[in-house]
Amino acid sequence: MQLTDSLGRTINYLRLSVTDRCNMRCSYCMPAEGVARKCHDDVLRYEELHLIAETAVGLGIEKIRITGGEPLVRAGIVEFLSRLSNIDGLRHLALTTNGLLLDKMAADLYEAGVQRLNVSLDSLKSETFAAITRGGDLDRVLAGLDAAEKAGFPPPKINMVVMRGVNDGEILDFAELTRSRGNSVRFIEYMPVIKEEGWQRYCISGEEILERIAARHTLEHVCKGAFAGPSRDFRIQGARGTLGIITAVSGHFCGECNRIRVTSTGQGKGCLFSDEQVNLLPFLRPPSPANLARALRGIVMAKPQGHHITNNGYEHQNFTMAQIGG
Repeated sequence: MQLTDSLGRTINYLRLSVTDRCNMRCSYCMPAEGVARKCHDDVLRYEELHLIAETAVGLGIEKIRITGGEPLVRAGIVEFLSRLSNIDGLRHLALTTNGLLLDKMAADLYEAGVQRLNVSLDSLKSETFAAITRGGDLDRVLAGLDAAEKAGFPPPKINMVVMRGVNDGEILDFAELTRSRGNSVRFIEYMPVIKEEGWQRYCISGEEILERIAARHTLEHVCKGAFAGPSRDFRIQGARGTLGIITAVSGHFCGECNRIRVTSTGQGKGCLFSDEQVNLLPFLRPPSPANLARALRGIVMAKPQGHHITNNGYEHQNFTMAQIGG
């Protein structure tokens, strides 16, 4: 079954957040003090998250990515992932993590059926990493990358949010990871999700990032796979890994967007930067699979043509990525 929206886009990808809690405080993601902690009953139970996933797959979703917050801080996450991996019709199960707990959990995640890991990593310098994450331990994240490969995962994808004057001097170092380690690295333009005056000062366009890399290396275009996200992908000649550019600000990719999102509190969204959301709780408590399916289909059909972020500003209300699901 193919799931399409009102504009004819195929929607085959669900980003499902299991928590808004995190063991880091990345400067572009949430305030230093974190976010207000949700009450236990406000966060979806695992059986409710599973029903959403199962219903979405029945409609035509083929890929699910588990997000947070930091999904690995939630108790019982491995058992939940094992149940998800056994949903009939689900073709790809992925997870995004900050990597802090990966060295201890990688083997269990692999055994649970997770097929791909994305690791958020914004600096290869300990001091810079600690500053961006407000205290994160780079060595633990690097150990997690090694543990993932030892467990059997392909080299994890690495997501780097590029910020001018903060970590942009490391662009070539991250590109080198595609050669030395075989990772796929995605360079993400800085996006204004939290209130911050003069956020444009951090923005570096995808084109500038590509120009910096191309000045050192010969780049080849790479065709994206069926479940690929919004990045434009390239390979340094001879490298095992690839690099991608995600241009949410300078070059919108909304015409190719293939995803919907559900937050850890049960709010369905057709676009990260849309203020429109659908409360799925009435169809989960008590569970009503038929009505839930109608609600999810409605989210798909109401998916907007695009968002309105430019270097001049944005229209959406401010939020933290941890609240929506990064």
